[in-house]
Formats: sequence, C-alpha cells, structure tokens
Amino acid sequence: MYDVIIIGAGVAGSASARELSRYQAKICVLEKEEDVCCGTSKANSAIVHAGYDAAEGSLMARLNVRGNEMMEQLSKDLDFPFKRNGSLVVCLHEDEMSGLETLYKRGIANGVPDLRILNREELRAMEPNISDEACAALYAPTGGIVCPFNLNIAMAENANANGVEFYFDTEVTDLRPVEDGWEIRTSKGTYKTRYVVNAAGVYADKFHNMVSNKKIHITPRRGDYCLLDKTAGNHVSHTVFALPGKYGKGVLVTPTVHGNLLVGPTAIDIENKEGTNTTREGLNEVITKAEMNVKNIPMRQVITSFAGLRAHEDGHEFLIGELEDVKGFIDCAGIESPGLTSSPAIGEMVADILKEKMDLREKENFIATRKGVLNPNTLSKEERIQLIKEKPEYGNIICRCEMITEGEIIDAIRRPLGAKSLDGVKRRTRAGMGRCQAGFCSPRTMEILARECHKSMFEITKSGGNSQIVKGINKDSL
Repeated sequence: MYDVIIIGAGVAGSASARELSRYQAKICVLEKEEDVCCGTSKANSAIVHAGYDAAEGSLMARLNVRGNEMMEQLSKDLDFPFKRNGSLVVCLHEDEMSGLETLYKRGIANGVPDLRILNREELRAMEPNISDEACAALYAPTGGIVCPFNLNIAMAENANANGVEFYFDTEVTDLRPVEDGWEIRTSKGTYKTRYVVNAAGVYADKFHNMVSNKKIHITPRRGDYCLLDKTAGNHVSHTVFALPGKYGKGVLVTPTVHGNLLVGPTAIDIENKEGTNTTREGLNEVITKAEMNVKNIPMRQVITSFAGLRAHEDGHEFLIGELEDVKGFIDCAGIESPGLTSSPAIGEMVADILKEKMDLREKENFIATRKGVLNPNTLSKEERIQLIKEKPEYGNIICRCEMITEGEIIDAIRRPLGAKSLDGVKRRTRAGMGRCQAGFCSPRTMEILARECHKSMFEITKSGGNSQIVKGINKDSL
C-alpha cells in the first residue's frame, strides 16, 4: 500500500514527486513509457514564460509567476541549464498598440516585475534582426529559456534519491476506489494507494472521467517546430513572440540554452493523443509566421523538425486539486503552456494539498541537490587531462557534432533512472542532437548501451517498446 501514486512522469508528475519526497510517505510514479519526459515535456518551446499572458486572477497566472521565481534557484540546486534571456512581444502595426498595452497591464496585475514597452529604436538596438515593420515591443526581462529534458530528469532523479519509486512501461488501464484508498490496475499488475495524483498529460481527462461525474475534456493541440543548427543560434538573443492580432497568434523565435535556434509552434487541434507527426502544412506555417517578426532567418540551416502535443482543457485553465465528488483523487490536469514554467509551483501546490490531507511530516534527511551528467567542457584544460587519465572513456568522443564522450554516455546509463534507449541517452547527454542527427554516433551509442545494460544489439531501441533498430544480420539474409 502506497500513500501516494502519481500517474505520469512528465514535468508535472516529476515535480509533484520531488516536492512530496520532502515528507515521510511511501510514494511511487507509474509511467506508461520507458522513461521520464516522453510526452508533452520533451517536445515544447523550452521557454520560461514571464507571466503576462495568462488571464488575471487565474491559477495559470499565479503558478506561472511562482514557477518563474523558483526556476533559477532550482536550476542551481538540481544542476540543469537555465538562462534569463528576456522575452519580447513584437507589435508590427501602430493600430495594434492597444494589444501591447493590454498585455502590459495584465502582466503588472499578475505580478510580473520590470515590464516595459520599447519603442522602435530601443527594440532595433536590442534585436538587429527584428522585422523592419516592428514599431514596438513588450519587454519582460524575467523571461527565460531552459532545457526541458534536464529539468524533468533532474526533478525525477532527485525524487528517486529521496525514496520515490518509479515504474516504467507500466500503463494504467483502470482505477477504482476501495475501502482504504484506491486500486490501480496496470499492464504490469495491480497497485494500491491512499491517494492518486492524476498527472497524465493529454490522458488526464481519461482518468478523471473514470471516477468523477463532473467530466472534463482535453484536446491534444499539436505544435510543429523547426530546430536550426548552432550556426544560427545568435540570430536573436531574446525570445521573440508575436502579438496576437489580425494575422493570428503567430510563432516564436528563440535561442536555446544549448546554442541552437528554435522556431515554432503551430496550434492545431487534433483527436489523436499520440499524433506527434509533423506536416508540410504545419512547417510551412511555422516558417511563414516566424519571418513576419524576425527577418533573414536562415531556414536552410534547419537540422530537424518535430511536433509536440499540449493538453488543452476546454476551460483553458490548470485543474489542480482534490475532486469535489471523489475524495482521495488529486487532479493535475490541463497542464498546457505555461506548464513547463509552472511545473515547480505545480509540484509545490500538489505537495501542499497532500501535506494537509495526510498530515505529512518533513524528513530530516531530505536531499535538496543533485548533480547532472558531468560535462567535460566545463572543466579547465588541466582538470580535463586529469579526468581522462583517471577515466580514459572521457577522452573517447562518440558524438562528434556535440562532442559527447563515452564517459558521459556511461554516466547517463548508470545514474538513477538511467537511460535505456538511444532517446534516453540523447535527452541526458545530447548525443545525437547535433547537425547529423545521430547519423554518425548511433551505432557506437548502441554498443555502449548493449554493453552497459547487458543486452544484445537486437534489444536496443530508439525509444522503448517496439522501436528496435537492428532487425537482423546482413550475412544471414544472403
């Protein structure tokens, strides 16, 4: 019998697990995929929003601002990349200035600090590649960028270090209240718990509606993106948003914490909760709308495109709290943008609810910090030479595009909740994220995975499940 079972190991579920791990309780996380960060949390804009967009007085606005405040210290405690590069909402037409003023006033009401409206000259000085038509912009210096994979993985690893159990490839198929709590049926057996936290992303409505008479509906909202090479990473230095107007909401153009340039997303409502395929139409929309606000984007330097799904609840609001008609079931649903930004605050809120419900006591030995995969590039020349002497695998470059060593890949596999697939290694080390998109390093990474996980090459997958890469041996087919 667990005290709390969390369904879903994305940023909301992992943040909840991390905050709950401060207390004396038996907790586990059930995840249907083979790793953390396999849904919305892995495919998004990687933006830490300032907080001027969400409606005044909404839970979304409050948790956005709180999550933004928490992010810098959290990045230091849990060792993941984060940068306050500031954001700009660009106004292209004088007759749309009222829209910029509305966002400014909303931001002030939401408690966003240091907001100001820039004129044409100030904007041009700040971003030389801004559109020639731009006449003003809302500047939010507290806006930032983050690595979503490392944020999610860091919170999950820290939760695990504090005693939270994680079960992967474990899909929840049914749940029902029993006398002393809940019985949760999964693809790998039955679990019992006193409380359930529903952090299942686009599937959160499925579990909510299993137990509650007050139904909710979540629409998967697809967002297409283009990722450009690091040679384009300095094209803008701030995150550039479009002002919602007569041309629609538009898309953003932003640097990433790793030095690339990201363009997107679209916002296309679909029915398929697994529909993460890109489309030609979607990518064309990304390119066209991005070029309205930023000129001369070197789109020929695109190295990959991808799509993610946002869990859009019909009321466009975070749904967090115990259900009125179902005691012991805590919703953490409708977590769309700014969900990534808000995730630390979401975890804090979920933990506060359960602390009060269960009268939880804090641990004396809570581990508040975590170290990520060692990046040899952060060392001095002397330190790196010494590291290679002690551990020669750090002198063996596996991914040439990102200069990732065998030592980093071994670390990613052996650490708590370690990588079990090519994508798992990629999210933890960036091996395979560079210009050639794993064309060179995949075979070597697979060899390391096979060796470290004591598996054959036939068992190594791209992303778990049935995504095996090696299907046979050439000479066997002759």
